[in-house]
Amino acid sequence: MTAPSAPAPIAVAIDANDIETAATWASAVAPHVSTVKVGLELYLRYGPDVISAMRGANRVKIFLDLKLHDIPATVAGAARSVAALRPSILTVHAGGGADMVRAAVEAAPDTDIAGVTVLTSMSEKDLEEVGLLGPARDAVRRLAVLAVGAGARALVCSPQEVALVRAEVGPDITLITPGVRPAGADRGDQSRVATPEEAIAAGADLLVVGRPITRAADPGAAAASIAAAVRRAGVRV
Repeated sequence: MTAPSAPAPIAVAIDANDIETAATWASAVAPHVSTVKVGLELYLRYGPDVISAMRGANRVKIFLDLKLHDIPATVAGAARSVAALRPSILTVHAGGGADMVRAAVEAAPDTDIAGVTVLTSMSEKDLEEVGLLGPARDAVRRLAVLAVGAGARALVCSPQEVALVRAEVGPDITLITPGVRPAGADRGDQSRVATPEEAIAAGADLLVVGRPITRAADPGAAAASIAAAVRRAGVRV
């Protein structure tokens, strides 16, 4: 009998409208992927209950994508509040500054704090409008270095900046890449995207994939297909 394949390094963004659908999707994809991601909307609607529902009997890891951004004391309190839920990853905006990132790291020592650099929905024009002049990759590089210097053990950046960030922060930081779309898939609201194979080749450690899986007729089959593509790209899982 062939041994089952290990889960691929994919975080499925479970952006469901209700907790029952979220739990169903999580169970469907759990045999194929390492992680499920709970975003702000779903967490605000259901709170800690959604974590329990999605974890269920699955061994899948929980990526709590709250993108905290506030004064350090408030972020520390928020991180401490969710640390009891045992998320593997919790996001904070690196743009909140080194003290804020450090506050989250110290408040949730058993969780990998991931610094969000520049959102993948933002184009060069968007960055210019909010005062971040110069190429996106420069802003990503600066924020990545800042977050790691403050103790972040993971970073969120687009697939297009992975190689640059890896060169800056070294091999021990987990690089998480949203904006991953299979070839031919709709970009949706993402501006800086890549295929799973391209993201892996660039050096990504964890690929965030949402709608190409959750909007498929069979989310489990879609997750299995993308996981197989990641394995073919040479990832050790």
